[in-house]
Amino acid sequence: MAVTAGYDVGGAHLKVALCENGRPISVQQVPCPLWQGLSKLDTAMAEARPLISLASRHAATMTGELCELFVDRKEGVVELVERLVSLLGPDVHIWMGPRGFGSPQEAVIDPVAVASTNFLACAELIGRRIGDALLIDMGSTTTDIIPIVAGHAAPRGLTDGDRLTTGELVYTGLTRTDITAVAHKAPLHGHTYRLAAGNFATMADVRRVLGELPEDVDQHATADGRGKSLEESLERFARCFGRDRLEASMHDWRAAAHAIADAQLADIADAAREVLAATPIPEDAPVIAAGVGAGLIAPLAADLGRTCREFGELVEAGEGCRTWATRCAPAVAVSLLAGG
Repeated sequence: MAVTAGYDVGGAHLKVALCENGRPISVQQVPCPLWQGLSKLDTAMAEARPLISLASRHAATMTGELCELFVDRKEGVVELVERLVSLLGPDVHIWMGPRGFGSPQEAVIDPVAVASTNFLACAELIGRRIGDALLIDMGSTTTDIIPIVAGHAAPRGLTDGDRLTTGELVYTGLTRTDITAVAHKAPLHGHTYRLAAGNFATMADVRRVLGELPEDVDQHATADGRGKSLEESLERFARCFGRDRLEASMHDWRAAAHAIADAQLADIADAAREVLAATPIPEDAPVIAAGVGAGLIAPLAADLGRTCREFGELVEAGEGCRTWATRCAPAVAVSLLAGG
């Protein structure tokens, strides 16, 4: 059987998945700060070249068209498709959302179908496997919440703009989100603080303070350009309270971090309830957890009264790549769908 490579070209990461015989066999995520220029995609592809070189078929989806590099999403899609052709060849399959896969020529004619529809690839694959489910994919920057009914994705919105009104897209993620986009207030040693909104710290810092952040998922520079030790994360976190790290105990800093982390998950849970209220799915349909934040989804699913399965287990990824198959679900999905 031919090896198929799937690519998810984001604004911050390139995700690559190899599938063979209907199963993921290798998955890699590479930093790709696309807002700094298209050359960053070239660099990321070069880093992933040992994986890419094993594939004879290529399929791609994207969300990077929304980044600040491009004037609008149409320009972003066109330029990214053209770059993918130059890197992978003219036969690369481009995911076009409800239309399935198309050629590069078809993709640039209908950029709306291409732009940020990677969630539909995941939902389509899940629907083929289990019929009914609720996909919750918590990435580094955003969270997708997609109902799947009778084997098909059933979102009310298809574009980012529409999905921001339906609860199906929440602009909050495990690592890159500024903490003041999650909470405006937080407790610290008996007082409630209005947090300083200056991009001082991100949710990666919050998760490091809590000891909940896997070491290999935060691949970008910190808010102040310094390191990622617990002490440095606490120093950034303290600035949001107008304080220095040594002005509070570790117990107090962790209590404050818990409050902010809980607020983030409560926002996602509220959105999930909104989605389920609008698009009911069977009561026994599970939540499928995906993304770098998949490990946080099981308690949320329990609050919704549902079981939880991880995407990597659902698609029978090999033990060596199951965790990353969950984290890079859209890349895995386009690889499996294109591979047949």
